[in-house]
Amino acid sequence: MLKNQVCLLLGSNIEAHLNIEKALHLLSQKLNIVRCSDAWQSKAVGSPGPDFINLAVLTETSLSAEMLKKQILLPIEKELKRVRTDDKNAPRTIDIDIIIYDTMLQDNTLFTYAHLAVPVAQILPSFVNERGESLQHRAFALQHSSAISRQAELSDRLKEVV
Repeated sequence: MLKNQVCLLLGSNIEAHLNIEKALHLLSQKLNIVRCSDAWQSKAVGSPGPDFINLAVLTETSLSAEMLKKQILLPIEKELKRVRTDDKNAPRTIDIDIIIYDTMLQDNTLFTYAHLAVPVAQILPSFVNERGESLQHRAFALQHSSAISRQAELSDRLKEVV
């Protein structure tokens, strides 16, 4: 059966440590997790609110992107009490986004924001954009110009989950 390599980004700013850990555990029960980034803390983007914790996860699945979202990601968000409002940047218990599906970029802001680029670059450093810029190079620049910090204790605890 064909396996698609998928990079997911988990984010939370409501009981973030707890919800990221729960989401990773639930994902590990339903998907083959190949690798996880460290957990990274950054300011909320687009609206005031508590800091976010983000984590990138590399996984393999035979599901299409649409079915992955419908059968696995949305049910996990629902289980963790994700509430969707008109404000797409509102605080949330968990957000699980498909960033890269196989080699196809699904989130065009990956090379723009540190909270995306830094964790994803840890697991897919050689990924390049349409201009040939490597994600690792861009993440390094964003990390040094943004308020983003590695959460060592949480990162270590999450490695035990998968």
